[in-house]
Amino acid sequence: MTVVVLEDAAADIEAGRDFYESREPGVGDYFEEAIQSDLASLVIYAGVHRRHLGFHRMLSKRFPFGVYYEVERETAYVYAILDLRRDPLWIRQQICKRR
Repeated sequence: MTVVVLEDAAADIEAGRDFYESREPGVGDYFEEAIQSDLASLVIYAGVHRRHLGFHRMLSKRFPFGVYYEVERETAYVYAILDLRRDPLWIRQQICKRR
């Protein structure tokens, strides 16, 4: 399985990194490493996660983030990596915009 992180999802990683880095130096790097580890697991586990708002959603192991992706043939396309503490309406709007 190939994992492709789309532009919006890459921006989500950067936004999360910046948020955590502003709270305490070094945590932003840890966040990015943790998300990259989660994404690497999609090589094996893509497609097994429950669907939410039309996408498969994998929960991050270390941070309260959801990874929203679709599987087409042998490729997992990551559309969004969102903070699940946000307003559910905001999350729904983000997902709808990226469809």
